[in-house]
Amino acid sequence: MSEQNTVIIVDENDNELWTYPKLAAHEESKLHRAFSIFVFNSENELLLQQRAKEKYHSGGLWTNTVCSHPRPNEDINNEAKLRLIDEMWFTTDVEHLFWFLYKSDYENGLCEHEYDHVFIWYYDKNPNPRPDEVMDYKWITLDDLKLDMDINPEIYTSWFKIILGNIDFVNKIKEKLK
Repeated sequence: MSEQNTVIIVDENDNELWTYPKLAAHEESKLHRAFSIFVFNSENELLLQQRAKEKYHSGGLWTNTVCSHPRPNEDINNEAKLRLIDEMWFTTDVEHLFWFLYKSDYENGLCEHEYDHVFIWYYDKNPNPRPDEVMDYKWITLDDLKLDMDINPEIYTSWFKIILGNIDFVNKIKEKLK
């Protein structure tokens, strides 16, 4: 799965409306479909990635394991699994937990306005990420992550902070990790 040039524009109920050029969607704040994947290991640590500096926004920031946009006319669960392979060089199942809408403006004039599907799964090996996508990675417990986010919020992506600020999500994760 290579980087695509279009995103799926949706309404507030995630009904597909049309496709649109990816950069233009971010310039014009168009609501589009996205996904965020959270991979944990058997030590209950979350795999984070540090986005490559060259990314069109949020370069160099830490975020969840993988985040991307599904391709048009494709199953989002399958797209999430393919993106894990493409960015992190491993595959695993994924389970859809919930979705949320958010809008976040960036200093470079771009905007993320997404209907974001959140997935979770488990994997115990280290990834071998693509350097054009990922600068670095690390495994971290949710407690240590929340503490670091409180101290250093500027080093994390906006959507990642929103997801981890969702107490229902955190509770679902903690239940699954038991």
